[in-house]
Amino acid sequence: METPNFSIEFFPPKTAEGAEKLRATRQKLAELQPKYFSVTFGAGGSTQAGTLQTVLEIQQEGIDAAPHLSCIGGDRDSIRAILKQFQDHGIRRLVALRGDLPSGYGGAGEFRYANELVEFIRQETGDWFHIEVAAYPEMHPQARSPQDDLQNFARKVQAGANAAITQYFYNADAYFQFVDNARKLGVDVPVVAGIMPITNYTQLMRFSDMCGAEIPRWVRLKLASYGDDSASIKAFGLDVVTALCERLLAGGAPGLHFYSMNQAVATTAIWQRLVK
Repeated sequence: METPNFSIEFFPPKTAEGAEKLRATRQKLAELQPKYFSVTFGAGGSTQAGTLQTVLEIQQEGIDAAPHLSCIGGDRDSIRAILKQFQDHGIRRLVALRGDLPSGYGGAGEFRYANELVEFIRQETGDWFHIEVAAYPEMHPQARSPQDDLQNFARKVQAGANAAITQYFYNADAYFQFVDNARKLGVDVPVVAGIMPITNYTQLMRFSDMCGAEIPRWVRLKLASYGDDSASIKAFGLDVVTALCERLLAGGAPGLHFYSMNQAVATTAIWQRLVK
Protein backbone atom coordinates (compact mmCIF):
# COMPACT_ATOMS: atom_id res chain seq x y z
CA MET A 1 0.00 0.00 0.00
CA GLU A 2 1.27 3.45 -0.90
CA THR A 3 1.87 5.52 2.20
CA PRO A 4 -0.59 8.45 2.31
CA ASN A 5 0.34 11.89 3.53
CA PHE A 6 -0.30 12.27 7.21
CA SER A 7 0.27 14.86 9.88
CA ILE A 8 0.19 14.97 13.66
CA GLU A 9 -1.18 17.65 15.96
CA PHE A 10 0.16 18.78 19.33
CA PHE A 11 -0.86 21.43 21.83
CA PRO A 12 1.81 23.77 23.25
CA PRO A 13 3.01 22.60 26.68
CA LYS A 14 2.41 24.88 29.65
CA THR A 15 5.27 23.69 31.86
CA ALA A 16 8.95 22.81 31.46
CA GLU A 17 8.08 19.20 32.32
CA GLY A 18 5.37 19.19 29.63
CA ALA A 19 7.85 20.58 27.09
CA GLU A 20 10.33 17.83 27.91
CA LYS A 21 7.65 15.14 27.55
CA LEU A 22 6.53 16.59 24.22
CA ARG A 23 10.11 16.49 22.91
CA ALA A 24 10.25 12.78 23.70
CA THR A 25 6.85 12.26 22.04
CA ARG A 26 7.96 14.13 18.92
CA GLN A 27 11.14 12.09 18.73
CA LYS A 28 9.10 8.88 18.61
CA LEU A 29 6.54 10.20 16.14
CA ALA A 30 9.22 11.69 13.87
CA GLU A 31 10.28 8.12 13.09
CA LEU A 32 6.96 7.76 11.22
CA GLN A 33 8.11 10.54 8.85
CA PRO A 34 4.95 12.67 8.93
CA LYS A 35 4.41 15.36 6.33
CA TYR A 36 4.31 17.93 9.11
CA PHE A 37 3.47 18.54 12.77
CA SER A 38 0.88 21.17 13.69
CA VAL A 39 0.64 23.09 16.97
CA THR A 40 -2.63 24.41 18.36
CA PHE A 41 -3.39 27.86 19.64
CA GLY A 42 -5.12 28.88 22.89
CA ALA A 43 -8.39 30.82 22.96
CA GLY A 44 -7.89 34.53 22.43
CA GLY A 45 -4.20 34.02 21.74
CA SER A 46 -3.44 32.82 25.26
CA THR A 47 -0.75 30.40 24.09
CA GLN A 48 0.53 32.22 21.02
CA ALA A 49 4.08 32.42 22.34
CA GLY A 50 4.04 28.73 23.26
CA THR A 51 2.76 27.86 19.79
CA LEU A 52 5.59 29.69 18.05
CA GLN A 53 8.24 28.35 20.42
CA THR A 54 7.07 24.77 19.84
CA VAL A 55 6.92 25.27 16.05
CA LEU A 56 10.48 26.64 16.00
CA GLU A 57 11.72 23.65 18.02
CA ILE A 58 10.04 21.29 15.56
CA GLN A 59 11.67 23.07 12.62
CA GLN A 60 15.06 22.77 14.29
CA GLU A 61 14.42 19.04 14.59
CA GLY A 62 14.11 18.89 10.80
CA ILE A 63 10.34 18.52 10.39
CA ASP A 64 7.94 20.94 8.73
CA ALA A 65 5.66 22.61 11.28
CA ALA A 66 2.37 24.50 11.04
CA PRO A 67 1.16 26.87 13.75
CA HIS A 68 -2.56 27.25 14.25
CA LEU A 69 -3.74 30.83 13.91
CA SER A 70 -7.05 31.93 15.46
CA CYS A 71 -8.64 35.24 14.52
CA ILE A 72 -11.29 35.57 17.24
CA GLY A 73 -10.46 38.47 19.52
CA GLY A 74 -7.71 39.64 17.17
CA ASP A 75 -7.47 42.70 14.93
CA ARG A 76 -5.70 43.32 11.65
CA ASP A 77 -2.61 44.83 13.27
CA SER A 78 -2.11 41.95 15.71
CA ILE A 79 -2.68 39.28 13.02
CA ARG A 80 -0.37 41.16 10.63
CA ALA A 81 2.36 41.17 13.28
CA ILE A 82 1.96 37.43 13.87
CA LEU A 83 2.13 36.70 10.14
CA LYS A 84 5.29 38.81 9.85
CA GLN A 85 6.81 36.86 12.74
CA PHE A 86 5.96 33.56 11.05
CA GLN A 87 7.47 34.76 7.77
CA ASP A 88 10.63 35.97 9.50
CA HIS A 89 11.09 32.46 10.91
CA GLY A 90 10.59 30.82 7.53
CA ILE A 91 7.25 29.22 8.44
CA ARG A 92 5.38 28.36 5.22
CA ARG A 93 2.37 26.42 6.46
CA LEU A 94 -0.59 27.62 8.58
CA VAL A 95 -3.79 26.21 10.00
CA ALA A 96 -6.22 29.15 9.88
CA LEU A 97 -9.20 28.96 12.24
CA ARG A 98 -11.90 31.19 13.63
CA GLY A 99 -11.24 29.88 17.13
CA ASP A 100 -13.45 29.94 20.20
CA LEU A 101 -14.42 33.14 21.96
CA PRO A 102 -12.76 33.15 25.41
CA SER A 103 -15.12 33.38 28.38
CA GLY A 104 -15.62 36.97 29.47
CA TYR A 105 -14.69 38.32 26.05
CA GLY A 106 -17.01 41.07 24.88
CA GLY A 107 -16.79 40.90 21.09
CA ALA A 108 -15.29 38.81 18.36
CA GLY A 109 -12.84 41.47 17.18
CA GLU A 110 -12.33 42.57 13.58
CA PHE A 111 -12.63 39.04 12.19
CA ARG A 112 -15.88 37.13 12.64
CA TYR A 113 -15.23 34.07 10.48
CA ALA A 114 -12.29 32.01 9.29
CA ASN A 115 -12.88 32.95 5.63
CA GLU A 116 -12.18 36.59 6.59
CA LEU A 117 -8.89 35.50 8.18
CA VAL A 118 -7.89 33.46 5.11
CA GLU A 119 -8.69 36.40 2.84
CA PHE A 120 -6.60 38.73 5.03
CA ILE A 121 -3.64 36.31 5.05
CA ARG A 122 -3.72 36.18 1.25
CA GLN A 123 -3.96 39.99 0.99
CA GLU A 124 -1.00 40.44 3.34
CA THR A 125 1.29 37.60 2.27
CA GLY A 126 0.21 36.42 -1.18
CA ASP A 127 1.10 32.77 -1.73
CA TRP A 128 3.72 32.61 1.02
CA PHE A 129 1.66 30.26 3.21
CA HIS A 130 0.08 26.91 2.48
CA ILE A 131 -3.21 27.41 4.36
CA GLU A 132 -5.22 24.59 5.91
CA VAL A 133 -8.72 25.27 7.23
CA ALA A 134 -11.18 23.23 9.29
CA ALA A 135 -14.00 21.09 7.91
CA TYR A 136 -16.86 19.47 9.83
CA PRO A 137 -18.26 16.23 8.34
CA GLU A 138 -20.86 16.08 11.13
CA MET A 139 -21.52 19.85 11.08
CA HIS A 140 -19.98 22.56 13.22
CA PRO A 141 -21.86 22.64 16.56
CA GLN A 142 -22.75 26.33 16.03
CA ALA A 143 -23.86 26.03 12.40
CA ARG A 144 -27.54 26.55 11.60
CA SER A 145 -27.75 23.60 9.20
CA PRO A 146 -25.51 21.19 7.27
CA GLN A 147 -26.11 23.29 4.15
CA ASP A 148 -25.00 26.48 5.91
CA ASP A 149 -21.94 24.71 7.27
CA LEU A 150 -20.99 23.48 3.80
CA GLN A 151 -21.35 27.00 2.40
CA ASN A 152 -19.10 28.29 5.21
CA PHE A 153 -16.49 25.72 4.23
CA ALA A 154 -16.76 26.70 0.55
CA ARG A 155 -16.21 30.37 1.49
CA LYS A 156 -12.95 29.50 3.28
CA VAL A 157 -11.68 27.70 0.20
CA GLN A 158 -12.80 30.50 -2.13
CA ALA A 159 -10.92 32.94 0.13
CA GLY A 160 -7.68 31.09 -0.62
CA ALA A 161 -7.34 27.93 1.49
CA ASN A 162 -5.18 25.19 -0.05
CA ALA A 163 -6.56 22.23 1.89
CA ALA A 164 -8.72 21.24 4.85
CA ILE A 165 -8.45 19.12 7.97
CA THR A 166 -11.66 17.70 9.41
CA GLN A 167 -12.87 17.58 12.97
CA TYR A 168 -12.46 14.02 14.19
CA PHE A 169 -15.30 11.57 13.58
CA TYR A 170 -15.97 7.84 13.76
CA ASN A 171 -18.51 7.60 10.93
CA ALA A 172 -16.72 7.24 7.59
CA ASP A 173 -19.97 7.79 5.68
CA ALA A 174 -20.25 11.30 7.14
CA TYR A 175 -16.80 12.11 5.72
CA PHE A 176 -17.50 10.71 2.27
CA GLN A 177 -20.86 12.48 2.09
CA PHE A 178 -19.27 15.77 3.13
CA VAL A 179 -16.54 15.49 0.50
CA ASP A 180 -19.08 14.57 -2.20
CA ASN A 181 -21.25 17.57 -1.30
CA ALA A 182 -18.22 19.89 -1.29
CA ARG A 183 -17.22 18.65 -4.74
CA LYS A 184 -20.74 19.40 -6.02
CA LEU A 185 -20.19 23.01 -4.90
CA GLY A 186 -16.98 23.11 -6.91
CA VAL A 187 -14.68 22.80 -3.88
CA ASP A 188 -11.81 20.61 -5.02
CA VAL A 189 -9.10 21.04 -2.37
CA PRO A 190 -7.82 17.97 -0.48
CA VAL A 191 -9.91 17.21 2.63
CA VAL A 192 -7.68 15.36 5.10
CA ALA A 193 -9.50 13.22 7.67
CA GLY A 194 -8.98 14.15 11.32
CA ILE A 195 -8.35 11.09 13.51
CA MET A 196 -8.71 10.90 17.29
CA PRO A 197 -7.21 7.73 18.81
CA ILE A 198 -9.38 6.21 21.55
CA THR A 199 -7.45 5.72 24.78
CA ASN A 200 -9.70 7.14 27.52
CA TYR A 201 -13.49 6.83 27.52
CA THR A 202 -14.27 9.72 29.90
CA GLN A 203 -11.94 12.13 28.09
CA LEU A 204 -13.33 11.12 24.70
CA MET A 205 -16.93 11.73 25.82
CA ARG A 206 -16.01 15.16 27.20
CA PHE A 207 -14.20 16.25 24.03
CA SER A 208 -16.93 14.92 21.79
CA ASP A 209 -19.67 16.73 23.72
CA MET A 210 -17.74 19.99 23.34
CA CYS A 211 -16.99 19.73 19.63
CA GLY A 212 -20.08 17.95 18.38
CA ALA A 213 -18.32 14.77 17.24
CA GLU A 214 -20.68 11.79 17.35
CA ILE A 215 -19.55 8.54 18.94
CA PRO A 216 -21.57 5.67 17.43
CA ARG A 217 -23.85 4.02 19.99
CA TRP A 218 -22.22 0.60 19.67
CA VAL A 219 -18.80 2.15 20.33
CA ARG A 220 -20.06 4.09 23.36
CA LEU A 221 -21.74 1.04 24.86
CA LYS A 222 -18.70 -1.14 24.33
CA LEU A 223 -16.34 1.45 25.84
CA ALA A 224 -18.67 1.98 28.82
CA SER A 225 -18.83 -1.78 29.41
CA TYR A 226 -15.09 -1.90 30.06
CA GLY A 227 -15.37 0.39 33.10
CA ASP A 228 -11.87 1.13 34.42
CA ASP A 229 -10.20 -1.57 32.31
CA SER A 230 -7.93 0.80 30.40
CA ALA A 231 -6.09 -2.00 28.57
CA SER A 232 -9.36 -3.24 27.03
CA ILE A 233 -10.42 0.33 26.18
CA LYS A 234 -7.13 0.94 24.37
CA ALA A 235 -7.21 -2.41 22.54
CA PHE A 236 -10.80 -1.88 21.38
CA GLY A 237 -10.07 1.74 20.46
CA LEU A 238 -7.08 0.66 18.39
CA ASP A 239 -9.23 -1.80 16.43
CA VAL A 240 -12.04 0.71 15.84
CA VAL A 241 -9.84 3.61 14.76
CA THR A 242 -7.57 1.47 12.58
CA ALA A 243 -10.60 0.06 10.75
CA LEU A 244 -11.90 3.62 10.26
CA CYS A 245 -8.55 4.75 8.83
CA GLU A 246 -8.40 1.75 6.50
CA ARG A 247 -11.85 2.53 5.13
CA LEU A 248 -11.05 6.22 4.69
CA LEU A 249 -7.83 5.55 2.82
CA ALA A 250 -9.43 2.85 0.66
CA GLY A 251 -12.21 5.33 -0.17
CA GLY A 252 -9.81 7.99 -1.38
CA ALA A 253 -9.03 10.18 1.64
CA PRO A 254 -5.81 12.04 0.71
CA GLY A 255 -4.35 11.69 4.18
CA LEU A 256 -4.89 11.47 7.92
CA HIS A 257 -4.33 14.12 10.58
CA PHE A 258 -3.84 12.58 14.03
CA TYR A 259 -4.94 14.45 17.16
CA SER A 260 -2.15 13.03 19.30
CA MET A 261 -2.99 14.71 22.64
CA ASN A 262 0.82 14.96 22.99
CA GLN A 263 1.11 11.17 23.24
CA ALA A 264 2.97 8.87 20.87
CA VAL A 265 1.77 5.33 21.64
CA ALA A 266 -1.73 5.26 20.12
CA THR A 267 -0.87 7.19 16.95
CA THR A 268 2.19 4.98 16.39
CA ALA A 269 0.20 1.78 16.91
CA ILE A 270 -2.50 2.82 14.41
CA TRP A 271 0.05 3.91 11.84
CA GLN A 272 2.09 0.73 12.11
CA ARG A 273 -1.05 -1.31 11.45
CA LEU A 274 -1.90 0.80 8.41
CA VAL A 275 1.48 0.48 6.71
CA LYS A 276 2.27 -3.12 7.62
